[in-house]
Amino acid sequence: MCAAIVVAFAVMVVVECVLCNMPFWRSLAASGDSAAAYNVMGPGLERTDEGLLKVTDPTQAYMQVDADGSSEYVRMDPVSSKALDKAARQSEQVLRTVRVRPDVNRRAGTVSSVSVSSPRSLYVHAAAAGGSVCVRIVEPKGSLIPFDAVRANVRVPFALNPLRIGVMVAVLAMVLVWRPGSRLWRMPLDTTSVRQRAWLGALLAVPVVVTCAVVVWQLVEAAPLSFHTKGTYTYDFDQYDYVARALLDGHAWLDLDVPDALRDAADPYDVATRQRLLADGVSPVYWDYALYQGHWYSYFGVVPALLLFLPYRAVTSLFVDGGLMMPCGAAVPLLMLGFLVFGCLLVIRVISRIRPNAPLAAVSMLCVFMLLASNGLYLWYRTNFYSVPIAASLFLSVLGLWLWLGAAKQVPVSGDRIREVDGTQSLSLPHLAAGSMCIAANLGCRPQFILVALLAFVIFWPQIQSIFRHAPNDSSLPHMSVWRLMRAPLAALLPALIVIVPLLAYNVVRFGSPLDFGTSYQMTVTDMTSYRQPLSNLALTVAYYLFLPLRFTDAFPFLAVNPAPLPTWGFTEAMPGGLFTIAPLTLAALACPFLYRRMRKAGRTNTWLLLTSSLALGLLLVVIDSRMAGLGWRYIADFGWLFALPALPSLLIVLDCGKPRLRWVCRAGFLALLLFTLVVALMSLFLPGRDDEMLRNNPALYLDVQSWFMLG
Repeated sequence: MCAAIVVAFAVMVVVECVLCNMPFWRSLAASGDSAAAYNVMGPGLERTDEGLLKVTDPTQAYMQVDADGSSEYVRMDPVSSKALDKAARQSEQVLRTVRVRPDVNRRAGTVSSVSVSSPRSLYVHAAAAGGSVCVRIVEPKGSLIPFDAVRANVRVPFALNPLRIGVMVAVLAMVLVWRPGSRLWRMPLDTTSVRQRAWLGALLAVPVVVTCAVVVWQLVEAAPLSFHTKGTYTYDFDQYDYVARALLDGHAWLDLDVPDALRDAADPYDVATRQRLLADGVSPVYWDYALYQGHWYSYFGVVPALLLFLPYRAVTSLFVDGGLMMPCGAAVPLLMLGFLVFGCLLVIRVISRIRPNAPLAAVSMLCVFMLLASNGLYLWYRTNFYSVPIAASLFLSVLGLWLWLGAAKQVPVSGDRIREVDGTQSLSLPHLAAGSMCIAANLGCRPQFILVALLAFVIFWPQIQSIFRHAPNDSSLPHMSVWRLMRAPLAALLPALIVIVPLLAYNVVRFGSPLDFGTSYQMTVTDMTSYRQPLSNLALTVAYYLFLPLRFTDAFPFLAVNPAPLPTWGFTEAMPGGLFTIAPLTLAALACPFLYRRMRKAGRTNTWLLLTSSLALGLLLVVIDSRMAGLGWRYIADFGWLFALPALPSLLIVLDCGKPRLRWVCRAGFLALLLFTLVVALMSLFLPGRDDEMLRNNPALYLDVQSWFMLG
C-alpha cells in the first residue's frame, strides 16, 4: 500500500509540475521585450474614454504586435479594474469573455476564448519564429472589449492549481481504494456493523457539508431571476416561489399580471397570435407558464413548493416583511443530497438481499455507479426550476423504496409490526405508511414517477399471497379477523390517499379536472393544447435515449453533443449520448431477466422479481417520456436509476468471479468503465451547445479547466 501511495504521489507531481505547466517550460527563454507591447490597432477598433476597445468593424478588428520568436505565447493585457467599474456604473455591457484568433505572419490561427476572470486564459498560443502576431477580435459590431494591449515575447507563469490537485487526489484515491488488490475487496459488507455505519456516515458527511455551503451561498446571494427584452417573452425562473406565495395567500393562481390583450385574445395559445401581440409590445407574456381562464399558473408539481419554498418564505416572514425567496439553486442541491444519501442506502439494501457478504469495494463502487447512471450530475449542475420536480421525485422514490424494503424484516413482533401467518417475516407499519406517502407524493412532483408504486406488488407479494390464502372464514385460523388481515393494506393505501386526494383536488381548483396538470396550457414553442409528439418519432427517440453514441473531439472538452435528427419536428435537447453509452455498465441490467434460476437457487426469487420489474418499469418510462415529452437529456434521470438497480446482480457476479486471474481482470475492467463514466459525466458539464453552457455561465472555471489540457 505504501509503495502504491508513493507511485501515485510521483505521478501526481509529474502531471502537475510538468505536463500541466508545459507552457511555462516552453516559454522559459522568453525575452520579455517590453517594446513589443506597442500595438498596431486595426481600423475596426476604437478606444473609448474609459480605455476599452469598441468593435466598429468586425472584419478589421485586430491588434498587431511584433514578436522576436523567443516565446510561443502572447498575453492579452486587460484594462484596469477602475475602467471596468466605470463602464459598469454607466450600464455599459462589457464582454468579460472574448473570442480571439491569433494569426501568425498572415497564417490564420485557431479561435479561442479569453476572460478577464481567468488569468491563465489571457496567455494565447501563437507560435512565431519572429515576425508579427495579429490578434483578431471575433465579436460582433458594438462589442466593448476590456483589453489594453497585446504583449508578445512573454513567459507563462508557473502555477499550482488547487482544484486540479484536488481532482487528481480524488482520482488517485479511488484507484488506490478500488484497485483489484486493495484491502477493501477482502472486507465483507455487514449492515449491522457500527464501524461500517460510522465510515458510511463520515463519507456522506462530505456531500452534506458541501451542500450546506452551496445552499447558504445561494440563499445569501438570492435575487429574482426575471429577464425581459422588448418584443419578446418574459423569462422568469422563480416559478416555485410564486407558487409558495400564492398558497400562502390562499389561492392557486400566481400573482402575476396578465395583459388585457392576451387575456382577451380569441386563441392566446396560437403561436402566430402570441408573436403578433409581442410585436405590438404586449407584455409580460411569461415563457413556459400555464395560462388558463385569465390567470397564470405553474404546471410543475406543487409538492416541492410545499416541502421547501413555502416553509422557507413562511419562516423568514417572521423576520422580514413578506418573507424571503428560496432560489431553485438552493432547493435542487437539498433534494439531490436526499437522493444521494438514500440512493446509496437503497443500493446497500438491495445488495444485502442479493449477496449479504459482498466486498465493501464492490458495494461502494456500485453506489457511485448508481449515482452516475441516474444522470444526477446533470441536475446538480443545472439547478433551475426544470430540475426541481425531477430531483424531488428521485429523492422521494429512492426514499420510499428504501422504506418499503426495510418494512419486511425477521424481527420479533411488536406493537407497530404484524407477522404474516405462515411466514417468518413481519411488516413494519410505519415503514409501510411512510414509504407509501413518499411514492404517492411523486404525483405532485413528476407524475411519471408514480408508476414506481407498481413495485409495491412485487416487494410485498409474499404478504399479498398470505392475505388471500387466509381469509377470515378460514377454519384453520378462527382467530384471524378482517382488521388483522387488512392492517398492512390499509397502512399502505390510506397514507397514499392522504397525499393523492389533495393533489387531485388542487388540479380541480386550477384546471377543473383531477388529472389535468396544466401542461396543455403552457406558453412555449408551439400550441400545446393541440400538439402531440408524432408517433413517427417514437422508435427513434427510444433508441436515442438508450443508444445515442458519444461523439469525441480533439479539443477540450473532447466531447460534443451528438445530433439526434427526427422524421418530424419534436422537442429535443442537445445531449452527448444515450444511457448505455454515457454509462455503459447499465447494459448489465439487460442480463437480469436471465438470472432467474441462479437467484432462485440462492433463495432470491422475490429480489429477482423486484429487479426485473424495475427494468421493465425503466423501459416503460423510456417509452412514456419519448411519447409525451420528446428527447431531453434531463429526462434520463426518470429511468436511469431504474436501470442501475437490475444491473446490480450481474455486476456482483462479474466482480466475484471464481477464477483469481479472471476476477482481477474483471475488477480492473469494472474500475476502468466506472472511471470512464465519471470522466464522461464531468466532461459533459463543459459541453459546448448544451443548455446552460458553462462557457457563458462560468467562463472562469471553464477556461481554467481548459488550460489544464493546453500542453502546447
